[in-house]
Amino acid sequence: MEIKENTPIVVFDNQCYLCVKFAKVVEFFARGKITMIGHYSDFGKKIRDDILDESALDMFWFIDEKRAYGGRAALVPLFKSFFSKRTKKFISSKIDDNCGQDCKTVKAVFLRSSSLLTNSKKIDF
Repeated sequence: MEIKENTPIVVFDNQCYLCVKFAKVVEFFARGKITMIGHYSDFGKKIRDDILDESALDMFWFIDEKRAYGGRAALVPLFKSFFSKRTKKFISSKIDDNCGQDCKTVKAVFLRSSSLLTNSKKIDF
C-alpha cells in the first residue's frame, strides 16, 4: 500500500483501549474520508519507518499530502478533514478492541488525555 495515495491517514495505538475508542470516534465523524491505521499493523510499521521518527509511538498522527502532524498539532487538521469535500472514500479496516495493557483505569485515562495535550510535532515530507 502506498502512503501518499492513502492520505489522509490517522495512525493510532491499536493496542490501547482508549486509543481504539478515540479511533472509532474519528472513524465515525470522518465517514470514510480518512484511512485508519494502527501503529502495530504492517502498514503502520511501514509508516513509522518511512515517515515518522522515534517519537512515533508517543502520540497519534494525522498524515496528509504534505506533512505528518502528531498529538496536539494533529487536532486542527483532523477536524478540518471532517468537513472537507473529499469524494474519495476509503475502505475502513476493522478496528480491534483488544487491549494488552492496563488502560481502562482512571490513571490511564488521565495519562493518555494529558499526553494528547502535551505532545505535539510536525514532520514535513
